Amino acid sequence: MLEVKDISYVVDNKVVLDKVNLTIKPGLTVITGPNGAGKSTLSKVLMGIVKPTSGSIIYNGEDITNLSIDERAKKGFAFSFQTPVKFKGITVGDLITLSSFESESFISPYEILSDVGLCAKDYVNREIDSSLSGGELKRIEIASALVREAKVNIFDEPEAGIDLWSFDNLSDMFKKLKTKKDTISIIVSHQERIIDIASNIILIKQGKAQVVNSKKELSTIASKCNDCKGGC
Repeated sequence: MLEVKDISYVVDNKVVLDKVNLTIKPGLTVITGPNGAGKSTLSKVLMGIVKPTSGSIIYNGEDITNLSIDERAKKGFAFSFQTPVKFKGITVGDLITLSSFESESFISPYEILSDVGLCAKDYVNREIDSSLSGGELKRIEIASALVREAKVNIFDEPEAGIDLWSFDNLSDMFKKLKTKKDTISIIVSHQERIIDIASNIILIKQGKAQVVNSKKELSTIASKCNDCKGGC
């Protein structure tokens, strides 16, 4: 279980996160909300990329607020960036093999690449460089995160740059993650089809978080926000 207790983040006198309190259990949790609401910032706080101004992060009863990214990774955290990192000189197959070292079971690069909608024989020996499109890099990064079989998966807008055909593969993959009883999967997304398969929905609006019980409730809140033109 992952607990967020009174987390705030202030930068340049702007309140990005305002005393956020959440309990995130195993399953698939989607964090959604307007642009600039603090969604990606919250995901980075959970991973340790951004240090909160105040508050604490508790994982399975342990305070991990001051742990580094590496220390959280050793505890089973994995993060997929909105804009993937390039690794010139490393092949796709090498990256996935290296990523799988901490996994309890062997997962073939061919199997995991297929899961994210890439033809393995076309990609396994390619370098991770500028010759790959943003969507290809995104899928490769997601594959390298999944092959670790992490206990806490955090995906920042995984649908960005993904074509319609590959999106079906990603949806199926997220459905599988949803069923893992010992795995917390968190997705930052605006995508309706991802929200549809979520176990839990968290709405971030103006730095504040609330748990939403259904997609219908989320739509109602969004309609009210549109009516007040962002003044609520």
